[in-house]
Amino acid sequence: MLVKVDDRAELSVAEREFVECLRALPSTGLAIVDLRIGTQRGTRQIGAVIWTPQGILVVEVIGFRRKQSGMLTVSTERPWRVGEEDADLVVEFGADPVRAVESAVREVQLTFDRATYDPGQLCGAVVLVPLRGAVVRPARETVRPGLDVVVGNVAEPTELRIFLENFAPGPPRWTLGRVCAATRALTGWAPERRELIAAGFDDKLPEPPKASRKRPALRRPDSRRVHDAIGWSVLAVAVVGVLVVLAAIAGSLLADGPAAEPAAPSSSSEPVAPPPAGPTACWPLQPDC
Repeated sequence: MLVKVDDRAELSVAEREFVECLRALPSTGLAIVDLRIGTQRGTRQIGAVIWTPQGILVVEVIGFRRKQSGMLTVSTERPWRVGEEDADLVVEFGADPVRAVESAVREVQLTFDRATYDPGQLCGAVVLVPLRGAVVRPARETVRPGLDVVVGNVAEPTELRIFLENFAPGPPRWTLGRVCAATRALTGWAPERRELIAAGFDDKLPEPPKASRKRPALRRPDSRRVHDAIGWSVLAVAVVGVLVVLAAIAGSLLADGPAAEPAAPSSSSEPVAPPPAGPTACWPLQPDC
């Protein structure tokens, strides 16, 4: 990361540690440390303003008066704590670090407004720098969207690097040309292009990936619907067949007409035998002979 510090700057111990930590990061970015901007009340000192390809971060750097290790508790209503005791921070008595960074963000925004430059959304962060050998966890606490508390030191810069690379999610928005214009609007000067290129900034924004046209997936037919369709088809064929048979029968009856009455049966069911042709032989005691 490219770090710019004014030769006349008088950095505190925590700020010097922070500068060393930033210079060790391989992330793409520009940090202007101990920035002095003009306000209606005079000159205001800002801990740092950091540009990354995704956004701008306004930072207030705060150190510790003594070595403290433990779990960090951040609150907007009571003093911050490290472990079981109050955090012994290098701030004015009664000062609130969150209000300090909110004020710094407003001053930077007003400076951009006076220069008629729109930087987009500005994020803020309080960077706590413990003394060497102290361990403070967690390394990041979110006060509200766009305002965080981060622990950063040279011994453990990983968490600070992750935060700087992700505090403004989304596609890249800051090219080296836009960074030059923004720093010129804020400070009146701009880094050289070769420095920003070496820091990782691109001259143009990358083209968004083209949306690939996907073929619509073939929908598998519903087996239940298929079975219902087959059943209705069979029923329709059967009904048509019955209607055809009934039509054929009706046509046959109309063509044949009324049925003929049957002939009356004869009175005798046995045939009459013809009389004998010759004389009849008589037997003794045979009547009628």
